Amino acid sequence: MFSPLLIMLLVFVGYIVAYNTYGKFIASKLFKINPQAEVPSKALADGDDFVESSKQVTFGHHFTSIAGTGPIVGPAIGVIWGWAPALLWVFFGSIFMGAVHDFATLIISMRNEGRSISDIAGDIIHPHVRLLFFVIVFLALWIVLAIFGLIIALIFERFPSSVIAVWIEVPISICFGKWALTSHRGVAYKTVIAVGLMYVFVFLGHYLPFTLPNFAWMPATGTWTIILLIYAFIASVMPVRLLLQPRDYLNAWQLYIAMGLILIGAIVSGISGQLHFAAPAFQAPVDAPALWPFLFITIACGAISGFHSLVCSGTTSKQIASESHVQFIGFGSMLLEGALATIIIIAVAAGLGMGYPLGDVMLTGREAFMAHYGSFSQSSGLGSQLSAVVIGCANMMHSIGISLEFGVTIIGVFIASFAGTTLDSAARIQRYVISELGRSINKPILCNKYIATSIAVLTGALLAFSSGLSGKGALALWPLFGAVNQLLGGLALLVSSVYLARRVRYWALITVIPCVIIMSITLWAAVENHAIFLAKTDYLLIFINAMIFFLALLISFRSVLSLYTSFKRSV
Repeated sequence: MFSPLLIMLLVFVGYIVAYNTYGKFIASKLFKINPQAEVPSKALADGDDFVESSKQVTFGHHFTSIAGTGPIVGPAIGVIWGWAPALLWVFFGSIFMGAVHDFATLIISMRNEGRSISDIAGDIIHPHVRLLFFVIVFLALWIVLAIFGLIIALIFERFPSSVIAVWIEVPISICFGKWALTSHRGVAYKTVIAVGLMYVFVFLGHYLPFTLPNFAWMPATGTWTIILLIYAFIASVMPVRLLLQPRDYLNAWQLYIAMGLILIGAIVSGISGQLHFAAPAFQAPVDAPALWPFLFITIACGAISGFHSLVCSGTTSKQIASESHVQFIGFGSMLLEGALATIIIIAVAAGLGMGYPLGDVMLTGREAFMAHYGSFSQSSGLGSQLSAVVIGCANMMHSIGISLEFGVTIIGVFIASFAGTTLDSAARIQRYVISELGRSINKPILCNKYIATSIAVLTGALLAFSSGLSGKGALALWPLFGAVNQLLGGLALLVSSVYLARRVRYWALITVIPCVIIMSITLWAAVENHAIFLAKTDYLLIFINAMIFFLALLISFRSVLSLYTSFKRSV
């Protein structure tokens, strides 16, 4: 009988070992980190986007931006194939693919003036690749902006006790930024005060839930989506030090505490014998797609995610104070995300079995798991995923004396805050990408941050409301997102491979091998998806999926030629 607690602790020890061995090798031998090298945050400092920041502050921004709901939602679906394949993919994927991918795109962007990976691809591979890459990046961020607004709206609707705590983070963060981060004195005790104040509002939100009413012309989810997109616009044009940095830094601490509470709950419930795997190690649900290749595009964040390359080369590369911080921020944050995904897998595969309410009946063990994961269609909806995570985590925290109701509030704030930081970072990154496109095609108007941000947010709104006033239009493209996201990760590894092949010759295989694996699996999934879309005669998805597949093949062809030339020259 496998122990969830023992497996979780072994995974964490594995991450510590990987960081101090493989991570150091990547930093010193592969990329030859130079602490004295000039970095964009200093060379291009403007007090707006390029802002030198401490290692801890940048880590907080980076971790909360890359994580979002990805390492929560993905694993909550992935356990449908069993906890073992989900856990193995998260552990090995995060070390040998995700952390390498994040490290590479972050350092390459820093060595290229903090530009995005899509813009850099034009220099490293071929000028034509820049525009092709831009289309895929724009599409990925377009879906993120629309869907994350909806995710937060759904959280507010399902967990109204989280509303006050999530919104109060904004003024607290602005005040903290002016009070602590600008002076760089007494940051530690000021952090304790600010995070403590945020948790006071988590407690108050438990007793003062807020529910936005449905209006005659618009459901609450639509109203929340509009409010959140307006917030994303404002956050995107504000200097990073005024809101983005302090909010992400404080939010990271708030999330560390929540993760700590869940982890302590898992330890206590494991030692007391309450925590057992309710999920089977392996299973093949009748109505679920095949584990190969769909597990690997279902669980993205937590293993490898192309969206991370956009954060690495979008906001984070413009804030890092030294190349010596890249291992901690790029490699380390990916492993921490893997640890979070591991906690979520344990929560839904074992914590859910501690008690699952179904009407007036409280189910436990395998019955509890199957009540939620009896079929793929039943467990794969956004609301269903969130419910499984919230119940599983609240059950484990209940073992240390936290009431189930208050536990639900903590996890609701935890998830909504993660999604919020990803939303405003995505809007800012989309603004950067549009501005870079404007420079490359000689359209200066696109370089104006207000114009670029307006295009980013308005296109996101068009997608969100394309199916009606509920704001759920992005769900039409959601079946594409997993493949697009992983494809983006594969393409970022392609760019990294060409970069390395010209410098360290065959050591580039460290990025080439994961690139080949993730590209093969993703293109396989794209073909499988296309068959599904054809069977459903979904012409929108058929057209977009075919376009993405074609663009991916063109970029891959150009990249392979460049990679071959680089290896040939190095011989």
